Amino acid sequence: MGRGNAAVKVIIDNRERNPELIEGLYSRNVDIEFAQLPAGDYIVSDRIGIERKTESDFSNSIIDGRLFDQLDRLRQSFERPVLVIESDANGFTLGESVRHGSIAKICTDGVTIISSRSAEDTANLIYFLARREQEEDEHEPRLVGVKRANTMGEWQLMVIGSLPGVGPKIARSMLERFKSIRSVANARPEELMKVSKIGKKKANSIYAILNGENCAQEQK
Repeated sequence: MGRGNAAVKVIIDNRERNPELIEGLYSRNVDIEFAQLPAGDYIVSDRIGIERKTESDFSNSIIDGRLFDQLDRLRQSFERPVLVIESDANGFTLGESVRHGSIAKICTDGVTIISSRSAEDTANLIYFLARREQEEDEHEPRLVGVKRANTMGEWQLMVIGSLPGVGPKIARSMLERFKSIRSVANARPEELMKVSKIGKKKANSIYAILNGENCAQEQK
């Protein structure tokens, strides 16, 4: 059974607040739900998650190492991960060879790359992907995390990889160095900084989260 005249639904990460894009989805009668997503910026079905980058953000996220961790999470969470690269006023700030090499890696890692001319164009793309998945193929969007862990090692990677700015690759390096989650939690910031791609800011953030007192009351 299809959805008939019901609006298609898109789940959007609550940190992704581009007003033009969101207004574009509302104007297409999209049912929008905001949530903190463990991977990607938009979920259009149970198998398609979308990471959106402007050209300048794409370049910056390669330089600071965020992009490949983000796409690793996306691939682990969705059968058909999509990266949308959207044109912006600043454009690409990477050299052509670095840009093309990064795009080649992303494609061969199994992520579909789609170019977009603007936020409005991205909204249109998201809408049609959602409509195709939900009306024609009956794949409803739902919140997902990383793939279910089956082994002790997978559970450990999932726990450490959920820390801000960590992701699967850094989590693996942390566990190779510290051997256990307990040892990671007991490590001082200067010890955490010995792991590749963990700088002072990230080390302090990890230490604060693992050792700070319960802040759940702040969310009430």
